[in-house]
Formats: sequence, structure tokens, C-alpha cells
Amino acid sequence: MEIYDSVVIGGGQAGLAAGYHLQRNGLRFVILEAGSETTGSWTRYYDSLKLFSPARYSSLPGMPFPGDPDRYPTRDEVVDYLRSYARHFHLPIMTDTRVERVERHDALFHVFTQQGQTLTARSVIAATGAFNRPHFPQFYGHEAYAGRVLHSAQYINPKPFEGQRVLVIGAGTSAVQIGVELAHTAQVTLTSRQPVRFRRQHILGLDLHFWVTVTGYDTLNRPFPRWDPFKFDRPDVLDTGNYQAALQSGNPAWRPLFNCFHRDGVTWADGTVQNFDSVIFATGYRPNLAYLQPLGALDEHGNALHNGGISTSVPRLYYVGISGQRSFSSATLRGVGRDAAYVIHDLRGHLKNPAKSSAERCCFKPQPAV
Repeated sequence: MEIYDSVVIGGGQAGLAAGYHLQRNGLRFVILEAGSETTGSWTRYYDSLKLFSPARYSSLPGMPFPGDPDRYPTRDEVVDYLRSYARHFHLPIMTDTRVERVERHDALFHVFTQQGQTLTARSVIAATGAFNRPHFPQFYGHEAYAGRVLHSAQYINPKPFEGQRVLVIGAGTSAVQIGVELAHTAQVTLTSRQPVRFRRQHILGLDLHFWVTVTGYDTLNRPFPRWDPFKFDRPDVLDTGNYQAALQSGNPAWRPLFNCFHRDGVTWADGTVQNFDSVIFATGYRPNLAYLQPLGALDEHGNALHNGGISTSVPRLYYVGISGQRSFSSATLRGVGRDAAYVIHDLRGHLKNPAKSSAERCCFKPQPAV
């Protein structure tokens, strides 16, 4: 029976970062990716999406983001970067392989896929990320609403909404970006419990990420509070001034969260009724870790029981890509590499019988950093 030192579940940015550090440690591993390529959720994001961090602060370990380091890469540039990263390091990846469940017997993990495969490993790294399971909060009367309902994860571009009345629920970056973009061709209202909170993108002429890097805030190793999608008020939308100006002009409009849905729209707190053709929930995501349920690794809400990405309930089970896992930058392109290095250091120390022979080791050797 073939036994891996580690099976990585998820081939997006978190899984690739984990693969990089597993490879550097000479461990035998495989990355399982449910999709057809190792681009995570990026190919499913809306067309106009740009990173809010400059390219110089948006790299995975061992391979800087190419091009002008001060620009803000587009969605498609990130997709190309992730593809190149997997090729550059020759990471052992099985695509179109969705994990159904993970069990543990006699100190070994057994990973069962929907394709009928069973892989055995001494450790498992859950790297399915924080952006794979869209969250739809329930509102009174939601089942009566007859218009179109979608999550921001399903939004691509404004064309299908031209001339419509659109309600966007949320106050985070996605809600604001989508709302402002739609407002050019649609009548848009943004709604949330609290007003949008903006943070300046540039301070003294330098991007905010320069300051959080030089001060050490970006890598402060402590868990950060997880955003609660029920509040729809994720703080600190980074802005050069354009988004805030758009909301101040009333295009899109902003209103405090409504009371309930009705057939054609919503009823606001003051009792007024407003009709909408479409409603977009920009209300975040829930953990995508149900495959770990047989291990007893999750709490009653499906969240990982962990400390810094190291499971507190299942030995040699690890996580990479969880929001606030160890620092403010966890779950970002610039942060997953540090978290991956941390958990794999622990993993390496706890493998009692690591692969010894050259035949058992991963045959792919790390390439020089570029």
C-alpha cells in the first residue's frame, strides 16, 4: 500500500503554498484538486476584480509576482500566476479529484474521493480555502421574493443587470466594488447593518501594505477575529477615494439593512416598500470542510478546531488558508506561504516514520527562486 507523508486537499493558493514547503522538506505528498486546474476560486470571480495589494506584496513563496511590482494585478493575472507556479515547481497534483471524506485508522489517514480512489497518508493538510462555500443569510419573507437572487460568487459583470433595480447586501470590498460597477448601468442600492467603513489605500504616497509590512502588523502571529457574515459589515474597504465618492454621491445609494423581503422587493425599517429586480448577496463564505466531519475535527458550526493551523483535536491534521489563521494576512496570496511553512515545520517534526528511501520521497526537487 502506497503511503504518502501528506495529502493536501485543495490546489488553490493555499494548497500550492503547502506543496512548495512539503517539497522543500523532501516529503512525499500529493495535492488533490476538485477542479480542472490549480487556480482555486480565482477563475470564478467577477471580470473586473483586482487585488487590493500591489504585486510586490502578492506572491506565493519562491516565486515573485511578475511585472510592475507597484500595480494591482487583475483576476486573470492571478490565474496565470497560479498556473505558472504549479508548473514551475512541478508540484504533484491530481485535478478533477474531489475529496468526499477523510477517516483515520491506526494512526494513518484514509482520504476517499468521489471518483472512487482511496489515498493513505501520515498527515493531511486541509487547504480548501476560505472562499469556496457562499453564505446566504436567511431573512424573513425570503421565500416569497420572486426576483433573481444570487451570491457575489456568481456575479460576473454588469451586462445581465442593465436597466434593472438591484439590491446588494453587504458592506465589504466585494459589495462595494460590485455596487459601484453596477451603478453605471443599473439603479443600485447597497444595504448593511452599519455604513461602509473605508480605509485609505495610500498613506504619505505609499500603499497601505508597505506600512503594515514595515511595522510587522501584517505578520503579527496571533489569530485574528473571524469576520461574521451575519453582520454584513466587514470593516476597512481599501479605497483611493473613488468608492467613497460614489457612495457619497448616492450612486449607488446606501440604506441600513431592511426588515424583510416581499414578493417584489423589500420593506425598509421605516415601513417604506421598494421593489428590486435582482438581489446580490455579498455576504461572505462559510468553511468548506465537511469532508473532515468523520474525524471530529470541526465545531458545531463547521469551523476547524485549531491553533495556528494545527488541529487541536486530531494529531497530524493541519490547515492552510483559513481567514485569521495566524495573522492579519492569513488566507491571502502574501500570507498563505508563511502559514504553510509554520504547519509543515510542525508536521515534519511529528512524522515518526518519514519516507526514507529515494523511491519513497517526492521525486520533484524545488527550483531556484525567481
